[in-house]
Amino acid sequence: MCFYTLSEVIKNLSIDSIYIIDSFPIAICHNIRIPNCKLLKYNKVYHERCVSKREYFYGFKVPVIINNEGIPVDYFMLAGSFADITGLKSMHINLPDGSQLYADSAYTDFEFEDELYDVENIKMMVDRKSNSKRKDAPYTAFLKTQMRKKIESVFSELERYLPNHIHAVTAKGFMLKVFIFLFAFTLDKFNAT
Repeated sequence: MCFYTLSEVIKNLSIDSIYIIDSFPIAICHNIRIPNCKLLKYNKVYHERCVSKREYFYGFKVPVIINNEGIPVDYFMLAGSFADITGLKSMHINLPDGSQLYADSAYTDFEFEDELYDVENIKMMVDRKSNSKRKDAPYTAFLKTQMRKKIESVFSELERYLPNHIHAVTAKGFMLKVFIFLFAFTLDKFNAT
């Protein structure tokens, strides 16, 4: 509840309505230790490949929406193998009218983009693949690429902020501790601005 109140304050203080979404993995254990993992019994739902790190992980994926200043305004936690677009569809997107939400090509879903624009008046600015049906003009593609770099730097800061090992006895406890660290990170970023 505290995060949603802070999130609303951040959204109201934000001058522009530019937001960026991406997800990052939070591993419960290394691949070699999956059979011995006591938090989560082995299930393929939690086992996935992180393309940017070029490694497999066993755990959760956290889609994060940040504003243009790099402050997280919303996040969600789902099992590691779920697609990024599934996480976005599961989130309660509460962005101001007329907002632009920048995303990478993993969030490509033309029907959802159109529905989000028609219902919520939020324009998805998805970085398109080269063979996409909705191609971007070169200047639009450049703008989307530049905007996406902000979230990658926020994820680098977040990785340094999170501890190397989160001690928990249950999966719910692990998720709670991750949310507490994300909330503390958001407070630190908000206080720094």
